[in-house]
Amino acid sequence: MSGTDVKLHKGLNAFHLWGIAVGLVISGEYFGWSYGWAQAGTLGFLVTTLAVALMYVTFIFSFTELTTAIPQAGGPFAYALRAFGDAGGAVAGFATLVEFVFAPPAIALAIGAYLNVQYPSLDPKHAALGAYLVFMALNIIGVQIAATFELVVTILAVGELLIFMNVVAPAFSVSNFTAGGWAGQDTFGPAAIGGIFAAIPFAIWFFLAIEGVAMAAEEAKDPKRTIPVAYITGVLTLTALAFGVMLFAGGAGDWRVLSNLNDPLPQAMKRVVGDSSGWLHMLVWLGLFGLVASFHGIIMGYGRQIFALARAGFLPHVFARLHPRFQTPHLATLAGGAVGIAAIYSDNLVSIAGQSLTASIVTMAVFGALTMYIVSMAALFRLRRTEPNLARPYRAPLYPYAPAFALILATVCFLALVVYNPLIFIFFFIIMALAVAASLIARQSGEDKLADGSASL
Repeated sequence: MSGTDVKLHKGLNAFHLWGIAVGLVISGEYFGWSYGWAQAGTLGFLVTTLAVALMYVTFIFSFTELTTAIPQAGGPFAYALRAFGDAGGAVAGFATLVEFVFAPPAIALAIGAYLNVQYPSLDPKHAALGAYLVFMALNIIGVQIAATFELVVTILAVGELLIFMNVVAPAFSVSNFTAGGWAGQDTFGPAAIGGIFAAIPFAIWFFLAIEGVAMAAEEAKDPKRTIPVAYITGVLTLTALAFGVMLFAGGAGDWRVLSNLNDPLPQAMKRVVGDSSGWLHMLVWLGLFGLVASFHGIIMGYGRQIFALARAGFLPHVFARLHPRFQTPHLATLAGGAVGIAAIYSDNLVSIAGQSLTASIVTMAVFGALTMYIVSMAALFRLRRTEPNLARPYRAPLYPYAPAFALILATVCFLALVVYNPLIFIFFFIIMALAVAASLIARQSGEDKLADGSASL
């Protein structure tokens, strides 16, 4: 049996896929984004988020064409491999892997921070480790069980965000939100413009990983119909929630207090209802569902990405093995978890730019995401030229303008990230260069062995 014969079980419907699309991202509404206020102020960050939201809407409407035309577990890796060959596939595959392996540690630390509100003696890192062990196990048990769990916690998380907005609404004030809302206090002055660009990774955190639905495409029922429904409804759901949470949290009091915290929503609600309110305790506990939904979903995503790279020969084939009972990529899931756990306990290594551990991990994940977005949009244009007869059940609207806009804005965001995070970029570049080079050597070695075997026969 060749590597390409290894198949995943199909069992996901459109509702499951919507749950994955929203669940992958929804933790971004609970934490991480408020670091953007520290860079740009509330008004500057609002400008950043508007631009990034437009990028994601145009990207998802374009990316869906690729996902339905090539519904494979590798997602962006599979599209770039078909469009650009081995080198392009390796860049897209490992960029996606950086995004999906580095995002979970940040979410796990936020889970620890939320639990620490209730149990001050609990070390957030130990709680993060426990989260990894529990949700890797759940992912290994089976995709339909995992996706159903994802759907349930996603619905609860969306409901909790709506409750948060309703509870803090009486305290909302435009004057609170706009107070000192530009970096440097100078509207569109040099400091404000610099802050807008510096805040890009934290606006992207509102939407990061929605593209992970592509990695469940091979396990979807009728992917040509269900994936467009999941993507379009998912990105619209997330856009509404992102702006709602940001506006209500920022207008409920002094937003500066929240700009460097891993748990901005409980802290915003605490100022409105007090320390002992049942609403606050409910937010802490139900707020965990949002973090768990993303954490669990992204573990599902990186497991499929490692599996796809290994199946194609870009990683050791052992990671393409499926569990004999559950038919899930168990070794790939455990391997990605090992990297994430190491990141949690490597403060000095990950916080190389003087940022907090969470902010550094977020920025690292965003570098991977933007690289993948750029390669994916380039693959869309190339495949339109080289394979005009490829079956495309869904075609990108406003082609070529929408995908071109997404490509240009993703490139601008990437360059801004390099300027404002040069040390993290160097770290990202070294990881990518080593991974891509090693994978191409492994791929070529595997092909040479197949050729030698065929010749001997």
